Amino acid sequence: MRRIITDQLDITIDLSFSATLIEWQQQHGRNQLPWQQTRDAYRIWLSEIMLQQTQVATVIQYYQKFLQRFPTIFSLAESPVEDVMAHWSGLGYYTRARNLHRCAQRVVADYLGQFPADVELLSDLPGIGPSTAAAISAFAYGTRAAILDGNVKRVFCRIFGVEGFPSSSSVEKQLWELALALLPEQSIEAYTQGLMDLGATLCTRSRPRCHECPFASRCMARITQRVNELPMRKPKKAIPEKFTVMLVIEHDQNILLEQRPPTGIWGGLLSLPEVSRLLTPSERPISKEDLHAELAEFGEVEAISVMPEFTHAFSHYKLKVVPLRVKMRRVCMIAAQANYQWLPAAKLKEAALPAPIKKLLVD
Repeated sequence: MRRIITDQLDITIDLSFSATLIEWQQQHGRNQLPWQQTRDAYRIWLSEIMLQQTQVATVIQYYQKFLQRFPTIFSLAESPVEDVMAHWSGLGYYTRARNLHRCAQRVVADYLGQFPADVELLSDLPGIGPSTAAAISAFAYGTRAAILDGNVKRVFCRIFGVEGFPSSSSVEKQLWELALALLPEQSIEAYTQGLMDLGATLCTRSRPRCHECPFASRCMARITQRVNELPMRKPKKAIPEKFTVMLVIEHDQNILLEQRPPTGIWGGLLSLPEVSRLLTPSERPISKEDLHAELAEFGEVEAISVMPEFTHAFSHYKLKVVPLRVKMRRVCMIAAQANYQWLPAAKLKEAALPAPIKKLLVD
């Protein structure tokens, strides 16, 4: 046993922690994932970015298809960002895709296409934080570096009884000190993967499988019957709801799409034109006069029908969408501007559309 005392941390740890975790991972962890069969930093980096806030089962199919289109970092760096976004469509959190493209260009320009092993240099690249940098360096180069993603925070908070909201600055600093103190001298790859596996398969947010955990007998959360309390949750805030009208404008079996700005929700993707203002519940439904005023710039309307509403949840608010199908008799020049494009309905499935918009148009 060892007691760690710093400005932020006062905790006793069992020095066999890393050895126990490594043994468990090698026997019971995930060892057959596609990106585990390589030391290629490009493939490892791609998997780590895709796995941010996305389940493994979802990532596998995207990872394999992405590599078919972009087999090397050079092919990714040289491709138009629109092509990258199209192959990312459906994975969500689209800032990751834009940063992926920027990062590939940086690695080609600054490091001749070879990811650096140094964690600080990796952390300086677009879309790569300290924990992701450590994982890439550990798996690709065997670097002894500490990771601390959401799953690992949960594991540490439960096993070692760490109090407080884990993403607050003071608690996160404690967890980083703990992560560094627990690093093994050898088998860093199995140890790092073990932390990920433990949090993803056993020490889950809800319904953890404590009876299968190799640390069940020394887990402070289990011993004190606080598994459902640790890690402590951030105080909930009411999630605001916004409303908008989206226009499914049709003409000659084509759909009018609008390129969204590079930043903000669905940044850089194609989407549907929207009513220029967000509606509040008191303003709904939109009046016929307002609707025709909005549509006049697109051309002469032949018919309008209301499609089923749907709600899409973002991290900070919910967006309730009222889709209107608009059939045009003729169209105006606005639809030929650079940020608009007509796309044949048959090609919508392959377009770089946000998942809820693709579901609306294709399903």
